[in-house]
Amino acid sequence: MSAALRRGVPLVVSAPSGGGKTTLCRRLMNDMGDVAFSVSYTTRALRGREQDGVDYHFIDATAFQAMIDRGELLEWADVHGYRYGTGRAETARLLESGTDVLFDIDIQGGRQIVERMAETVLVFVVPPSMQELERRLRGRGSDAEDQVRRRLAAARDEIRTAAFYDYWIVNDVLDEALFRLRAVLLAARIRQENKPVLVAQLLGEASHG
Repeated sequence: MSAALRRGVPLVVSAPSGGGKTTLCRRLMNDMGDVAFSVSYTTRALRGREQDGVDYHFIDATAFQAMIDRGELLEWADVHGYRYGTGRAETARLLESGTDVLFDIDIQGGRQIVERMAETVLVFVVPPSMQELERRLRGRGSDAEDQVRRRLAAARDEIRTAAFYDYWIVNDVLDEALFRLRAVLLAARIRQENKPVLVAQLLGEASHG
């Protein structure tokens, strides 16, 4: 079936810090076709090997506020003194072309997107236990003790807040978690609302059969 016969799926994947969502999202992108990563806008400076238009769209605070004022962002948030947001026009273009759009964002962003696009599929990725999450955070070796404690406290709050998410995937064995995430997307692709022209085409073909 041609991708043009379906509307793309807006897929939000969120997780506490250390939950492994970024790795899962990358694997999903590599394994499945017709999936585009949503590149966010941000007011923070480019870091290291990041590329404008690939990792983020880097813009200044004035331009970001103008996008808000013109209604050009699906969602946006202030995080650690910077602003991050998702462009509305590019998302709509991809979805209408039959391309699924993957959003690697936090719960606040997920809530805003589903309020604006009710068909959004929300996936929350969790560790097998809080003890395992703590082990992963400490294993990074990049966070001070107070930062680890703050991340663990934030993770508990996020887990409580994410009750409105559609699917919860326990990221214990990466391949198994990926299998479940793929299953969610494959099921969403065949929902009736993602096939806007299929019925008309089938009936049209039947009338000439």
